[in-house]
Amino acid sequence: MHIIETYFECGGFDHRFLQGGISVYLWNLSKALADQGHRVSVVTPAHGRLDDLRGSYDLERLDYEDRYELPLVLDPHTWGERFPAVVSVPLTTTAHRLRLDGIDVYFLSNQLLDELPDRFYPPYDTKGRDLVFFKPLAYQVDTIRFVRDRFGDEEALLHAHEPYYHYLMPAAFRDDPAKRVVGTVQSNMPITKKVYRPKVERLLEFLGVPHVLPAEDESPDRPRTEYETVMSAYQQRTHLHYEYGPGHVRVYDMVAEHADLVDFLSPGHLEFYTDFADTPFEQLFTRLPVHDTVRRNAHKSFVGGCAIGAGWTTPERPAVDRTSVLAGLGLDPALPTFFHNARYAVNHKGQVELFRAVDRVLGEGLAANFILRCLSDGGIDDPYVREVVERHKGRIHLECERVDERRIVEYAASSDYCVFPSKFEMDTFLIAQGEAMAAGAVPIATAQLGMAHFGHVADPLDGADAARATGFAVHRSFAEDDALLADSLARRIHQGATLLRERPEEYRRLRTNAIATARRFTWERAARLHLEAFTALQEGRRPAIGVELLLRHGWFDLLPDEAYETHGDAIAEAAARLGDAETYRRCRPLDGPAARALFDTAWERADFARCEYAADVVPELRALLDGRCTLTDGRIVYRLPHAERVELVRLAPPAPGRGGVTVLPLERTGPGEFTCEPPDAGGDLHLLLTLTSGRSTWDVVRHG
Repeated sequence: MHIIETYFECGGFDHRFLQGGISVYLWNLSKALADQGHRVSVVTPAHGRLDDLRGSYDLERLDYEDRYELPLVLDPHTWGERFPAVVSVPLTTTAHRLRLDGIDVYFLSNQLLDELPDRFYPPYDTKGRDLVFFKPLAYQVDTIRFVRDRFGDEEALLHAHEPYYHYLMPAAFRDDPAKRVVGTVQSNMPITKKVYRPKVERLLEFLGVPHVLPAEDESPDRPRTEYETVMSAYQQRTHLHYEYGPGHVRVYDMVAEHADLVDFLSPGHLEFYTDFADTPFEQLFTRLPVHDTVRRNAHKSFVGGCAIGAGWTTPERPAVDRTSVLAGLGLDPALPTFFHNARYAVNHKGQVELFRAVDRVLGEGLAANFILRCLSDGGIDDPYVREVVERHKGRIHLECERVDERRIVEYAASSDYCVFPSKFEMDTFLIAQGEAMAAGAVPIATAQLGMAHFGHVADPLDGADAARATGFAVHRSFAEDDALLADSLARRIHQGATLLRERPEEYRRLRTNAIATARRFTWERAARLHLEAFTALQEGRRPAIGVELLLRHGWFDLLPDEAYETHGDAIAEAAARLGDAETYRRCRPLDGPAARALFDTAWERADFARCEYAADVVPELRALLDGRCTLTDGRIVYRLPHAERVELVRLAPPAPGRGGVTVLPLERTGPGEFTCEPPDAGGDLHLLLTLTSGRSTWDVVRHG
């Protein structure tokens, strides 16, 4: 099989030519595919680094020269009057081949692709100001034109990465009988991310692609409920969704609709990007057109996986002298040691909450070490971070610099725990956590779905999953400076230190599980999973939507009528799992006991719409449902035993740019009881709930 891998960068073979993790992923996967006997080509920009490549490698210039003008239709709301409505950028593209480890790497070079040789990616602030912003778009056009020219009618599978960097490619090769296209979702970029529609239409026309864009979304003038408006405005705080004006098209739709398959990095990554379950975005997502796109194309999705480098997973890794490593950092080797390793990204990596938790536990007298690597080329200028490190000298080693991987291995192998409190479900595999686990560090990490494959759970000592558990989970978080996450981290750090001291055999069990779990994620395994999907595609065996898939996601409205005859028990079980009494009733009698059980399930999920249906069958449940929010002594009182936090969300006063919200946390007056002063105006109260399970969901109750 000929596999053409393509992404905006592929420098994983040499650290001097890489900027991001996808580059490392791409190179390692390419090597693993080639090692299994397949022909692998990589197409990527040269980024103005041809001379550097020639200095270290045998780089061959090919007989390829493509002269054309790139047509760019500019959004006047973004680019204003400083630029014309349409810009033609003259380009002359050359191609250069490097043969390395059995792989042909084709570097494309032209006036736009060679910009930004030090950082590769255009800064976001170039949008509307500098045409270099369109460098990734030029990469897409050049790749399409090069593949068409170089590989012509040759049978090949094009494997492209990250929708924003390849959304033109599936449509461009859709009608090519010799090419199959697999698009990989690498990050949890907002699924509603859009680009200017006229720009895309013009580029597809330029590439000779028939009109393939989805219809416009419903008119932005369509009346929306206040509930939808509040939920949408709140999403600016979740990093999961932003609104766009008319004349835009979603990049995910273009990939999902036209690619032959869509690839994800972990089972949890796929699950999250399909449902957005238990997040503040879930209820809004089901009301958006992209929800239909996801459901219509869900059968195309598969998990190709990701992996951890051989330097971490090999059993022959050199031994590490813990005493020497920790003492060399000014730490006490006799103390429990906690390790964090991530780029400095406070809203992504949960580092605000991490420093608050570390400050708290050390202030409470916990004797422990913390090795905190927060990679930042510019250092960390947060005064609070500096205060915490200064306040606990001899207990915290903070490091921001890029260091040799061997040193990171030593840190992880010298630590008892690794701490990864990532937020907003932005991680889709989290290689750094797997690396630390492979070196022997027991995880304390967020229970977000993209990391679930690493096996950390809510109760790793006595819970149902204890035998396989690797470490401790903390709740998912979709809030900035989240006090609940900081509290959870502090508890887990204390629990980890206590476990080492009082139940060392249990700690050793978790450590053994952590090492074994992490070391399963090899590039050989990832290549095998990809090849299973690629081979089926090449042989014409295409996936189809089945009842099992619909039930897994609770898409009961898509079930054919005959499914209720042939799969009645399975449908009833799926409905019971979600507390869906309406669907359950189509399969089994909805008597009093069944309605109560379904009500209880929906109540635990705070799915009050489904509670309503069950309460119609058992009227005495109505009092519990209606009594969750009352006006008592002139104050609003909200009662839900399994709520950890309740917040009142209201639209903020109009301001330039995207609309915002104000968020008022209700005061907690007892277990599951919250209160606040009533708003001046009556109407609906839009409440965002965070449950003890970690689920976030919305409730709307009437006031006044």
